[in-house]
Amino acid sequence: MPQAGYATSPAGVPGRQTLSAVEEAARLDAVRRYDVLDTPPDGAFDRVAAMAARLFKVPVASVTIVDEDRIWFKAAHGLEGVSEIGREPGLCGSAILADETLVIPDTLSDPVACNNGLVTGPMAVRFYAAAPIITGDGHRLGTVNILDTKPRLITEDDTATLADLAAIVLDELEMRLAALKALRAEQERRIEQEEARERAERDTAAIQAFASTLQHTLLPPALPVVPGLELACHYATASPQDVGGDFYDVFPLDGTRWAFFLGDVCGKGPEAAAVTSLTRYTLRAAALIDPDPDKVLTALNTALLLDPAIGTRFCTAVFGILEPHEKEGFTVTVATGGHPPAYHLRGQATVEAVQPKGGMLIGALAEARFASHTFHLAPGEGLFLYTDGLTEARTLGGEMIGEGGLTRFLGARNAPTSAAAVIEDTIGLLDAMPHGAGDDVALLALSVPYTNTVDGLTATATAHTIAPADETQSRP
Repeated sequence: MPQAGYATSPAGVPGRQTLSAVEEAARLDAVRRYDVLDTPPDGAFDRVAAMAARLFKVPVASVTIVDEDRIWFKAAHGLEGVSEIGREPGLCGSAILADETLVIPDTLSDPVACNNGLVTGPMAVRFYAAAPIITGDGHRLGTVNILDTKPRLITEDDTATLADLAAIVLDELEMRLAALKALRAEQERRIEQEEARERAERDTAAIQAFASTLQHTLLPPALPVVPGLELACHYATASPQDVGGDFYDVFPLDGTRWAFFLGDVCGKGPEAAAVTSLTRYTLRAAALIDPDPDKVLTALNTALLLDPAIGTRFCTAVFGILEPHEKEGFTVTVATGGHPPAYHLRGQATVEAVQPKGGMLIGALAEARFASHTFHLAPGEGLFLYTDGLTEARTLGGEMIGEGGLTRFLGARNAPTSAAAVIEDTIGLLDAMPHGAGDDVALLALSVPYTNTVDGLTATATAHTIAPADETQSRP
């Protein structure tokens, strides 16, 4: 008997047994649109397959794309040496016929699955579940699958989790598609100009354009509106020809809680950008599963160590959770991994470093441990996060600003803390340095306005700037 709320076998898919020729043609066009077939292994998709196997405690999990006559494995955990299988008869090919998660508790009792090669062959699959990867316009590209060698039942919460993993795969595909479109548009623009430029100028422009486009795909396009909170940020690369490794983000966890992070990947260029992409994706995905800051950083540490493409690269990061306080302001819990201290701006020249003891570099050691700290962010107070490009900026005398200089600079502020003002003043500090920052700089500030300065708990305006170090851009 099928479990309530699930799609069961292909014969039991409600309202859809096959796709018409027109529907299948449109679906294949959608598959081609994402340009993912036969691409090299990608750590982000491998991580989804590994996460599915770990969450459901199954030996095999995969991310598949269903082509015209084959099922291609974009990622496969526990299924070595297999890159594709025929589509007919195929469990994945059947799973894309439904909008819901397909669950086959016992394949030998299913009239279609019992004859499948995965069931009758050496793998002897007895349990199968798959969530379709559905685009925004309703096309099913493939599935996220879990398989076991013994019959089992799963709950509705389990099927919802599997569907969430399929949605994460789609998000990653959309990000890749957006980057691909941006790069193609940039290449077309360069082609139109190449006859009017000398080769050296074309090469320089191409490098800068690529770095700028890629950099924008690694950062949030805008800060969200958080009720009762003012947000501001700034990002500047040391060179317009290099993709920086600094990153930050603010995103919702549920109806009331928000997560934020800021960090720095070792190195620069495309290799660092790849690590940055994996880091942002992993932090977001891990926070949605368990937002505990210690566990989120531990998940990132594991992800970096398990991905062979990362090599010896590591990163530092601050990850935090914001939750409205029972009275006013926010309860903030932060964990750090090898990152410089954040600063709790208390107002009236009071500044406190926030650096839980024990936070180790992320991606360097398997046994790395992280520590968290919880405090109250009251009205008139703020939290300031930054990367070490700020403290390593040198004065006219050649001395670095350092944490001591930054503490004195922030403590000199007597007015009620405003996130936008803190960011603007810090940019002014960097502009006053004779050689600028000399390295990439990411800044993120959060502040709680006094209730009489905003309409109830409506969020104030945010500031968000991304500027190469040698360019002058307007700052909101």
